[in-house]
Amino acid sequence: MLTYLLLLGIGLTAGISGSLVGLGGGFIVVPALTFIFPDMQPSHLAGTSMAMLLCNSISSTYVYAKQKRIDYQAAVRFAAASIPGSVIGALFAKHMEGKMFFVSFGIFLIFIALLLLFKPKKPIAWPFKPTVKRNFIDHSGERFEYAYHMPTGIVISFLVGFMASLFGVGGGSLMVPTMTLLLSFSPHIAVATSMLQIFLSAIVSTTTHAFLLNIDWYMVLFLAPGAIIGGQIGARLAKRVPAKLLLKLLSVFLILVSFRLMMKG
Repeated sequence: MLTYLLLLGIGLTAGISGSLVGLGGGFIVVPALTFIFPDMQPSHLAGTSMAMLLCNSISSTYVYAKQKRIDYQAAVRFAAASIPGSVIGALFAKHMEGKMFFVSFGIFLIFIALLLLFKPKKPIAWPFKPTVKRNFIDHSGERFEYAYHMPTGIVISFLVGFMASLFGVGGGSLMVPTMTLLLSFSPHIAVATSMLQIFLSAIVSTTTHAFLLNIDWYMVLFLAPGAIIGGQIGARLAKRVPAKLLLKLLSVFLILVSFRLMMKG
């Protein structure tokens, strides 16, 4: 009974925190499952987490769609680029040994934490001229105008798809900073668009992991309800919670977890 409650709690926490900042929830699920089920194989950790993320992303995307803050054009194109990477990542995860997986994942978490902590306040001056211009209004009447270099987003999306599927995390941990710093997206639009991209690529990634028998569906059965509810809560809280404070707390948490994972490896 305790195990069931723990899985529900993990899913809820991952759903709230993941959709709140557009990172998905894998950075919560993978370490949690690692510590609770130490004998679980890395490929099963990644596959089970990705299946949970699919449920979380469905829930979050629904809310963001109602808020009319999703750039569908960007999400579909970025997802199309990330899908091949997600398939390769799932295939590669099958062959990763425990030590390599945990050390690599720990380094990945530290990188994400530092990126969140020391993220520049202003977009980086990207040398390539924008190829796409966007202008639209959300459900509250707020207007968003920006322009970005599509090829940059395509290349990074492929790499994000690979990393996300390999470790079982939401690609938003890399995609949201990329969209805000290099592609000039508004943070709110970046988070919402990233969640749709995660959903689309997670469909393929989860299917690939399922084909490779990397998913513990029994765990997903208890992780998913919490993730779905958490995704709804997180998306609605996105406007109200101080983003800077949340990101700092998440960064500290990620650094602590990363060292614990590397010690395990």
